[in-house]
Amino acid sequence: MAPTLTQFGQQMSHLTGVRAIMKDIIETLQSGQSADFINLSAGNPVIIPEVEQLWRDCTAELLASDDYGEVVCRYGSSRGYEPLIEAITADFNRRYDLTLKPENILITPGSQSLYFLAANAFGGYTTDQRLKEIILPLSPDYTGYGGVSLYPEAVRAYRPTLEVDEAAHRFKYRPDFSQLKITEQTGFVLFSRPCNPTGNVVSDDEVRRIAELADDVPVFIDSAYAPPFPALNFTEMTPVLAPNVVHGISLSKAGLPGERVGIAMGDAATIRVLESFQTNLCIHSSRYGQAIAARAIASGALAELSQTVIRAHYQEKFAVIETTLDATMPDVPWYLHRAEGSIFAWLWLQDLPVDDQVFYQSLKQYGVIIVPGSPFFPGLRDDWDHKHQCFRISLTDTAERIAIAIRRLAQLTQEIYSRGPQP
Repeated sequence: MAPTLTQFGQQMSHLTGVRAIMKDIIETLQSGQSADFINLSAGNPVIIPEVEQLWRDCTAELLASDDYGEVVCRYGSSRGYEPLIEAITADFNRRYDLTLKPENILITPGSQSLYFLAANAFGGYTTDQRLKEIILPLSPDYTGYGGVSLYPEAVRAYRPTLEVDEAAHRFKYRPDFSQLKITEQTGFVLFSRPCNPTGNVVSDDEVRRIAELADDVPVFIDSAYAPPFPALNFTEMTPVLAPNVVHGISLSKAGLPGERVGIAMGDAATIRVLESFQTNLCIHSSRYGQAIAARAIASGALAELSQTVIRAHYQEKFAVIETTLDATMPDVPWYLHRAEGSIFAWLWLQDLPVDDQVFYQSLKQYGVIIVPGSPFFPGLRDDWDHKHQCFRISLTDTAERIAIAIRRLAQLTQEIYSRGPQP
């Protein structure tokens, strides 16, 4: 049967951005040669023994408690599991000297769903058919932002400025405030910090400047890699809170991706809108995931492991990529984004003679899979060669296999640049 789809059905049923690439990667890995590939495409976090044990311990506590039946066998509040909300407000108030209240918190089924709620509550067409845009102030950014709105034309991104250290082969993206426009047509602003895919951390001052430019327009900061959990920042940063700022926190990279627990933190009026939307969509997030998260946060164990174990694990993997690139890359204009956070490295091959898709396919012949960078520029309207010269490299394999993969990548880079532009 081939059901007739609506306009929205057509849009939401299509694979977009990196998900289309992942389909090709899955087919490659299922081809019978999967053992021969070093797969540096994964966004799935590593199962770290100490982190897994924390969730096992929290599960054992839940099973032994009188709350188990109430948690698993009954519906709950759309706002979220009360002990989890209490644990979050207490932790952030103590840690950052805030005055958060329960009405400032909403628990969502992962942070991706939060941006879908926001995109269709604050972005898109108003009742008088005016388009409210979703502004991405710094491109590249998370590829999933390209699929959150029912109106793709609502998503608009801006090019960054590039700080390039040619001698060190490093670079960094920064917001280009000379170009960034937040107007009456803006529904809300959205960016990740630390950034998926680049690891870029927008500075505290830059966040404040964006929030001030937005004025009374909501600014959603995707904090899926931010402190205090999972604390995958390799440079100093703190959550910047302002009246118009909403933080989207996720426990996925803190070892709980299967339970889909996201946390929205912001102005009570904005939170109420998102809560109503969520109630209509799915009632509430998984209560089991919320209940074990409440225990991990209230005890302080999750924040401690995030800072001492999770961060260190990925920082060590990034160091392997840095040292291997520095030792093996040919004398071409290659640049690695500065190590500021997340579970990925971001490589720019300036003046690459082929586009990112061709390079990705060629590297598979060397037994290595990475992700082409072009899907990570959702909403960028103008053409930019840079989009087709970048690659996301996952830090989720072993250090030894990562080093082997980078050496193979360097070999391919040498061969492609030596051949020159391809017809």
